[in-house]
Amino acid sequence: MTAKDSYIGPLIMENKVVTKKILAENGFAVPDSGEYHSAAAALRDYSIFAGKGIVVKPKTTNYGLGISIFKDGATFENYEKAVRIAFEEDEDILVEDFLSGTEYRFFVIGNETKAVLLRVPANVVGDGRHTIRQLVEEKNKDSLRGKNHRSPLELIATGELEKLTIQGQGYTFDSIPPEGTMVRLRDNSNISTGGDSIDFTDQMDDSYKQLAVQMAAALGVAVCGVDIIIPDHSVPATKVEPNYGVIEANFNPAMLIHIYPYQGKSRRLTMEILRLLFPEMQLEQV
Repeated sequence: MTAKDSYIGPLIMENKVVTKKILAENGFAVPDSGEYHSAAAALRDYSIFAGKGIVVKPKTTNYGLGISIFKDGATFENYEKAVRIAFEEDEDILVEDFLSGTEYRFFVIGNETKAVLLRVPANVVGDGRHTIRQLVEEKNKDSLRGKNHRSPLELIATGELEKLTIQGQGYTFDSIPPEGTMVRLRDNSNISTGGDSIDFTDQMDDSYKQLAVQMAAALGVAVCGVDIIIPDHSVPATKVEPNYGVIEANFNPAMLIHIYPYQGKSRRLTMEILRLLFPEMQLEQV
């Protein structure tokens, strides 16, 4: 949030339901979802979601907290666990359709998308010798990884959500995955839950960059992060074939993940923010 933004902007983006309603009313593609105020109500509707890809998440949290993703549907037991985990983070939750594709973070400043990040869910790659737990411990030694969102990348956890995710792939933390096999510990791609950040600004089709700017304008904000699912980034978005789905917008998008990506070019967004706020200073382009 900056001096160019109104106070209502963060309140809108904090509430995923309101964000989706505003974006949908402005013609943007959003996933269908159900909102629940109690676990009992969510569990009663299990039959609606059985057998199809879904995302269970709190209505208002950031950093990927409490999110469970079931690409191929969830058993009742796993659905119940996901509902419980989501309600631990908020009084209300959403169960929405899973969108197939790749998630990208678009960082909008003013009337431009200044950076695009491909966020890869927390993962390890097997070597045929070490357990998943050992592989996580080794990957967490990377100096870019830390705790409490004070570093470019976060440590990969081995908690309940991670356990659910690897169980869906047929593993436990003591399993030894084959050499070269990637094991996901999360299905959500948030950097704040151990994901990897890859700069994708130059590769992304301009139509999606413009869409992100238009979404920010619809929400009435000058600076925000927009998370968009895109099946094929090389195919332009059109009104006839949107080829995307927007899942949320963030009023406090992390800049550090763009400045120090796991892979790719650094994008110095701090200077772009200063240039927006103080145009009279004529700051040098970087």
